[in-house]
Amino acid sequence: MKKILKVLLFFVLLLVAFVAYTLTSTGYFRTIEPHFEGKVAQKIDVVGAEDMTIARDGKFLVISSDDRAATKKGEPKQGGIYWMDLSGGEAPFEVKLISDNFKKPFHPHGISLLQLDSANYKLWVINHVDGKHSIEVFHLRGDSLTHLQTLKDEMMISPNDIVAVGENEFYFTNDHYYTSKTGALAEGYLALGVATVVYFDGEKYREVTDGIAYANGINWDANRNLVYVASARDFLVKVYERTQDGSLSFVENIDCETGVDNIEVDEKGDLWIGAHPSLMAYTAYANFEEEKAPSEVLKLSYKGRGNYTLKSLFLDDGAKVSASSVAVVYGNFLFIGNVMDKHFLIVKTEDIEE
Repeated sequence: MKKILKVLLFFVLLLVAFVAYTLTSTGYFRTIEPHFEGKVAQKIDVVGAEDMTIARDGKFLVISSDDRAATKKGEPKQGGIYWMDLSGGEAPFEVKLISDNFKKPFHPHGISLLQLDSANYKLWVINHVDGKHSIEVFHLRGDSLTHLQTLKDEMMISPNDIVAVGENEFYFTNDHYYTSKTGALAEGYLALGVATVVYFDGEKYREVTDGIAYANGINWDANRNLVYVASARDFLVKVYERTQDGSLSFVENIDCETGVDNIEVDEKGDLWIGAHPSLMAYTAYANFEEEKAPSEVLKLSYKGRGNYTLKSLFLDDGAKVSASSVAVVYGNFLFIGNVMDKHFLIVKTEDIEE
């Protein structure tokens, strides 16, 4: 009997330790004390503006939108790509749907924009339809969007974000390795480092790094040839050097103490990151168990190995915006996208320095 009690006690202690680790490592115990030195300039009625990217020379913003709540309820609605003119420099800004000519089922996720010349751009969009994945490629000129091709490959296991590094080259993250619900749950709760980054060289796909716990946002600093990958489950930004053949050489991990999502790189090489301070709160919100989830925006100034500054510029309990996923800075404006809200936020502050 004593042996049985010891075994039971061991498993009880193991379970308690696991629960404590999960709650602690997902930010459950973090106290959300909202802060932001500025004001809300505008709310834009675009649902699920999960990713955004900016063309600074062209002075416009591209927004990826999808009604994920409707999809989860079994009532999917066509997603869209929106275009926002920034040339006026002041709010109110206006958005325009530019993907209405794309008639295939469209549920956009991560996006990447590449400038080809002074007037032409190429846009890559990750698309999820009925559990299947593709990358839709578009030509963008002004606010006119033309579909070029659909890319599919078996290495698109669970693509999340994408970054172009050439006219026909890009990286994308797979946020999960396992496709079953049980496997995906195990990855999340056990913080399994099995997610990957895949590189496409214009002809073939190959995995260039793995061992990531929920590989989320990805971006590239062309000037320093550094690739940044967000590990949302481990609260890390992982830094890699891009080699000549497209491989990634690991440099270091940066602990951000929050669930990092999409990464944008400005002209100075600073990183602007949308984040989820509590992954448990985000999960409850995404499953319709809570009406809101906290949001955070980080600015990461990276100077080299071990030399960086990290600042939380915006922290909200979900009253202003829930489940922030991306942040783009333009002048004194900060554009904050999210996973499932019916609007995204534009805030203004004199505290922002690009």
